[in-house]
Order: sequence, then C-alpha cells, then structure tokens
Amino acid sequence: MERVLGGAMAALLLAAGGLFWWQGRANNEPVPQPLIGSPPPPAVDALPEGDPDASGDAPPMPGEASPQSREQKRFGRYDRNRDGFITRVEMMGSRVKAFKALDRDNDNLLSFEEWAVTTSDRFAKADGNGDGRLTPAEFATTAPKRAAAAKCRC
Repeated sequence: MERVLGGAMAALLLAAGGLFWWQGRANNEPVPQPLIGSPPPPAVDALPEGDPDASGDAPPMPGEASPQSREQKRFGRYDRNRDGFITRVEMMGSRVKAFKALDRDNDNLLSFEEWAVTTSDRFAKADGNGDGRLTPAEFATTAPKRAAAAKCRC
C-alpha cells in the first residue's frame, strides 16, 4: 500500500514540476519587437485609391440587395443572431415545431409509440386506395412541401 501511495505522490510531483517548467519557459520566450525604421502598418480606416480609367460594372452600393445562392439563404434561416455561425441551439431550434407535433403527451420525450402512431397515420393518409401499399404516386404525397417561390424568375 505504501508503494502505491509513494508512486502516486511521485507521479503528482513530476506532473507539477513539468507544468511549472513549461509555464516558466513560455514566460521567458522573447516577444518579437517591430523593427526600428520600418513603416507603420496601414491604418484600418484608409480607403484604397480608385482607378479613374477603370471599366466594367460598378460595385454594389450599400443597401442594394445582391442575389444570394440557395445555400446562403438556407444558412441565413438557421443563423438567427446573424453572427456568421450556426450554433447547435440555432440548428435544433428549427426542429422544435416538428418535434412537438410528434410528442403527443407533451412530456418532451419522444417514445416509440408516439413516433409509430404518427408514422402509421402518415402512411394511412398517403395510401389513397387503402391496399396497404404505396405506389410511386402515393409515396410522392409524403414528401415535405416546399414553400412557393416569392417571385418568378422567368
């Protein structure tokens, strides 16, 4: 028992010594200094100079809407706080309505029976002739409906 305790204490002391050595080494590394006589970094607020002889389309003005790709629009629907990142909460938030529709007893738990009842009801609704089998046309009615396009791009 004493050997185990001694080994554990030695391991802890070695780990602590290694941490102190590693931390002390990080503090002793020199910080790079800017060279004397080097030009200062460009100001962040400085605007680039324009070419008066430039040709082509003008860049979009602030406030003008640029067409977004389908993926950019889909990303924007999930990115609720518009920070350029999708968190797990934002991703899962879009599924709450669908989950609550399946959770019949509102206990925030989805049991197999709740899922099976919903799936069975969905199958029965799609099976128009009631033969217990879905034809390709009947199966197509189970697909999620897409929102109609807001405007025609004819």
